[in-house]
Amino acid sequence: MLRTKDLLDLESCTSAELLSILDTGTAFRRVMDRPIPKVPVLRGRTIANLFFENSTRTRISFELAEKRLNADVVNFSASGSSLAKGETLKDTVDNILAMKVDLIVIRHGQSGAPHYLAERIPAGVVNAGDGMHEHPTQGLLDMMTMRQKLGSLDGKRVTIVGDISHSRVARSNIWGLTKLGAQVTVCGPPPLIPMEIEAMGCTVETNLEKAVRDADCINVLRIQLERQENNLFPGNREYARAYRVEDKVIAECRSHCFVMHPGPMNRDVEISSSVADGDRQVILDQVSNGVAVRMAVLYLLSGGAPESLGDTIA
Repeated sequence: MLRTKDLLDLESCTSAELLSILDTGTAFRRVMDRPIPKVPVLRGRTIANLFFENSTRTRISFELAEKRLNADVVNFSASGSSLAKGETLKDTVDNILAMKVDLIVIRHGQSGAPHYLAERIPAGVVNAGDGMHEHPTQGLLDMMTMRQKLGSLDGKRVTIVGDISHSRVARSNIWGLTKLGAQVTVCGPPPLIPMEIEAMGCTVETNLEKAVRDADCINVLRIQLERQENNLFPGNREYARAYRVEDKVIAECRSHCFVMHPGPMNRDVEISSSVADGDRQVILDQVSNGVAVRMAVLYLLSGGAPESLGDTIA
């Protein structure tokens, strides 16, 4: 179990909670490899997915996780809802709760929206990405993938490359990794690195070759033009020339270093196709682990205990 009814960010999680989620996710990953990848631990529970932003991987991943735990699932989309008629977010959620919903998974373009709900409703709330704040389950699945390759994260070096300023994934990764003892370096054009980022416990390096030289893992982020009010660099061609993770960059890395990407990818902008499809990447492993780690979060927030899971999935 976790300390609270919600998973809103990794900043407020303890290292023990992070490890509990990751260990439980590892157990559920084994379930996914079965011929019938389901366990009935959330039978009778109802989970509502509220997505106010476009999503492919995260939304499908949560829905699969819920169904593989045998929960009842309700999917909500802002388009076509009463929100278009002026209904508030709180009123919308209250109406959903009146239908006896136990957990809410929410993605919202406004930073802090999941926290707003969590303070006002009795149901558990899972943040599936809020504005430029955090994306905690993405951070968890990234860490789960790193642990599969590296074992303990304590002392490991992780470099995050790309649009750090606008990335909720970067923030969740930094909080989670540093709590587990990893050394995090962020790299990108100076306009895309927030001035306060070092206060989170990471190092800033604007030269790509230096940033990845001693890395055990490189996590590549896309340029999030939809969140930029103004163009902060000349264009994709200029960005790719200085910061694209491509074969010549990987050739200078440590032999065991591997490459991740949370998606969606802009091929040949932040990552070359040869690297995205090469033998150093674990991108589809991240996708698979996303289902497992979300199963873990939903199970633990519903009162499940990691120590009792063994008998349940045996």
